[in-house]
Amino acid sequence: MILKHTALFTILATTVVLAGCHDKDNDSSKIVSPKILKIGSTGQSYPNGFKQNGKLVGFDVETTEAIAKELGYTIEWTTAEFSGLMGQLDSGRLDTVANAVAVTEARKTKYDFTQPYSYYGSQLVAHKDNSTINILDDFKGKTISGVLGSNHLKNLQKRFPNNEVNVKTYETRDGAMYDLVYKRVDGYVNSKPILLAEIKRGNLPFKLVGEPLVIEEVAFPFAKNEKGEELRKEFNQAIKKLKESGKLKELSIKYYGEDITASDK
Repeated sequence: MILKHTALFTILATTVVLAGCHDKDNDSSKIVSPKILKIGSTGQSYPNGFKQNGKLVGFDVETTEAIAKELGYTIEWTTAEFSGLMGQLDSGRLDTVANAVAVTEARKTKYDFTQPYSYYGSQLVAHKDNSTINILDDFKGKTISGVLGSNHLKNLQKRFPNNEVNVKTYETRDGAMYDLVYKRVDGYVNSKPILLAEIKRGNLPFKLVGEPLVIEEVAFPFAKNEKGEELRKEFNQAIKKLKESGKLKELSIKYYGEDITASDK
């Protein structure tokens, strides 16, 4: 009799254990994988995307992270030169690029853009020791540096359409910027808010020359496919909320000292 009870207990115990294992298997099958966004930044573009103590920070970075949080995504960041980032977007290895990407007619043929989240003006600077360059036409016959793939170079060429200036391109902003610091070129072109932030941070010996060449919208580019369109719509909803809550303006002032998220800036 005792043996029968022992056998029955063993069977029941085994059944409970197996049931427990089955429940765990069911629980593990319910684990939801995190939604991942693959996004690019140069990591060298102060103050919109740069490394600080080994961490990627900046206006574009924090704006993108706020959007991802709003939408329930986790971001996998990729850092590379700007032209390389756009190439990875073209090949589908990135979902979008968060690096002050200007909305242009040429780019709109390749990508679908979100609503703008900031506005930048292409601005020329010269070394403050250069007394011969004070207006835009003074750059004629001079050498101007800029980042390869940047729309600022295209704006520069529109302003000087007859090869009146020599354009020297660089893979990184630091290369383009510091060649002007050391007077190896006569000018440098980038966005006005970025230039002002760089000048202030590094006490750079630059002076702004003339008014911005053009004011452009900055937005997130997405591939012209079903996934890209879905993400673009989601981003638009999140950008709208961040604008209405004042979060975008707050981030802009944090990094630029002014609000560059409004169209009148």
